[in-house]
Amino acid sequence: MVRYTIKLTKEEVGELYSIINKGSHSSQTFRTAYILLNCDEGEYAEKITNEQISKVLKVGMRTIDRVKKKFIEEGFEGVLDRRPTSRVYETKSDGDVEAKLVALCCSEPPEGFAKWSLRLLADKMVELEYVESISHVTVRSVLKKTNLSLGK
Repeated sequence: MVRYTIKLTKEEVGELYSIINKGSHSSQTFRTAYILLNCDEGEYAEKITNEQISKVLKVGMRTIDRVKKKFIEEGFEGVLDRRPTSRVYETKSDGDVEAKLVALCCSEPPEGFAKWSLRLLADKMVELEYVESISHVTVRSVLKKTNLSLGK
């Protein structure tokens, strides 16, 4: 396993202490600041072992290793800032599906029901083969986006 050695400058140590002592930051930023301060092996350091850090901060050893690796590879600012997700979500509803859903919602509900429910709409959309599968949550978000309420 590769061992990453963290050596912080005086300015970096000061900035980490300012993150810990004041201001509002995410819990991930606080955790990262504590990990970096405790892993520091520079001249401004109070070095303790990874096991002690893990026990006190209630984080895993792998988390400590990942923070150290990110600090070495991306630098001080890179380790403190969260990068936006690169995951691309596929949408199940396009304009055609939304139009069919709204038309279905405006039609008469099935026999035995006073009005459409989100689950009924989702099941009927699959039954009519408008979509392969759709959840009631997707139906809700489409109807919310179109300002169409089932209660009215």
